[in-house]
Amino acid sequence: MLSADDPLPLRPDRVLIAGVTGSGKTTLAVRLSTLWGIDRHEMDALYHGENWTPRPTFIDDVRAFAAEDRWVTEWQYTSKGTDEILTPRAQLAVWLDYPWPIVRARLPRRTLSRSLLRTEMYNGNVEKPVWQVLSTRDPARSILAWQTKTRRFWATQMPLKRERFPHLTIVRLRHPRETERWLRAQDAEGVSIAPPKRRSRDR
Repeated sequence: MLSADDPLPLRPDRVLIAGVTGSGKTTLAVRLSTLWGIDRHEMDALYHGENWTPRPTFIDDVRAFAAEDRWVTEWQYTSKGTDEILTPRAQLAVWLDYPWPIVRARLPRRTLSRSLLRTEMYNGNVEKPVWQVLSTRDPARSILAWQTKTRRFWATQMPLKRERFPHLTIVRLRHPRETERWLRAQDAEGVSIAPPKRRSRDR
């Protein structure tokens, strides 16, 4: 497993980004898509249909873009079968393994802002009302409860993923500052990687 200071063995064409909810996977996917000129596919937008209903074509859509030569996406929905489709094809995984206080502080700010502003995220969906976000402990109804439930997912799963997919190069970034340093190191061709404006789809 590589650190922020280790050079990549290749310029990857297919990239997965792992991390707990709120760590910034989608934002990093946007930046790598720009930096390396590869297509970005947003997993939440593929999964959630109108009124937060799972789209029946989700897995077919994942298969379709996984067959393409160059892409970057979030490493999630593994329980829905995406591991068997995406991970054998991926060349690089970037793991945003940030301290819990950082990701915990980020998510409420982002979620409350979306809820109050009624920001559209994907396929016409908007964040749940503030009272629901704050009052429920049900992970199926609250993104904050979901974050708590899954906070240790990648810490327990990444060793298993390494064993199962030995071809995959994994970079572990332990702090947002490390991510910025790593991105600067990848900017070998002069492509701008300045942090983008805050987006509404950073799951």
